[in-house]
Amino acid sequence: MSTPAIVVRGLSKVYDGLRVVDGIDLCVPRGICFGLLGPNGAGKTTTLRMLLGLTPPTTGELVVLDLPMPEAARAIRARIGIVPQADTLDPDFTVVENLRIYAAYFGLPRQLVEERIEDLLEFARLQDRRNARVESLSGGMKRRLTLARALINAPELVVLDEPTTGLDPQARHLLWGRLEELRARGTTLLLTTHYMEEAERLCDELVVMDHGRLLDRGSPRELIARHVEPEVIEVRGLPVDAPPPFDIPPDCRVERHGSSLVIHTRDSGVCMAQLGGRPGLTVLHRPAGLEDVFLRLTGRELRDG
Repeated sequence: MSTPAIVVRGLSKVYDGLRVVDGIDLCVPRGICFGLLGPNGAGKTTTLRMLLGLTPPTTGELVVLDLPMPEAARAIRARIGIVPQADTLDPDFTVVENLRIYAAYFGLPRQLVEERIEDLLEFARLQDRRNARVESLSGGMKRRLTLARALINAPELVVLDEPTTGLDPQARHLLWGRLEELRARGTTLLLTTHYMEEAERLCDELVVMDHGRLLDRGSPRELIARHVEPEVIEVRGLPVDAPPPFDIPPDCRVERHGSSLVIHTRDSGVCMAQLGGRPGLTVLHRPAGLEDVFLRLTGRELRDG
């Protein structure tokens, strides 16, 4: 069996006495999409920065692609692709020029670079925009170009920090398709995202972290089965703070949010029978998802930053 893409042992980071990453252990197999989920301030960004050699750990051991980090940071970064959350494309250059300039950092042969650029333009569906300046591209095109740029060095590991933030549904689905192609080719993907649908669709495995600690790990289906009931009924339009006008079975888990009621249950039949045809109420019956797990583990409190 191949060695893991990432091995983390006892990793921690302390800033001004605050432990933002608190002794985490992590092992990411090769060839999968691995998710790192958590609310703002959970420690995700700091963990990524340590994995990329941008921030030195306070304690712990990091091995990335069989090399120690940060001791071998330069060699590791030559084998990694990075899709940052913020747009770092150069607006003064064209699509092709952005790819060529980035390729120069890796010292790749010119002919190889030109061959890869053609393949990546097709991969990102940007063939007809090759000579367009970045400032003329849509948000979706810019994200596809950023992904193409991250692949210019044929990386074994691609780190994606909230890659689809701000994209419309069409652009998001297109990017998801490209990421699924990468995974099918054997590229390891490390993904952070606030879109639970994205994590549920793309991730083979993931961890949920908060306050610098890992809360749990598993596939999306495993986490859903482990932490929440399989069915959810959302009832909207109830009087605020008034008791619900129907009986809720005692084995249900209930959450109240203003004029809405969220009922988590293993058997929705009794509740749905009572709710049928009630005027003024909007009833949504759905299977439980990763967002329910996320909220169960990290809470509903708003996190700024």
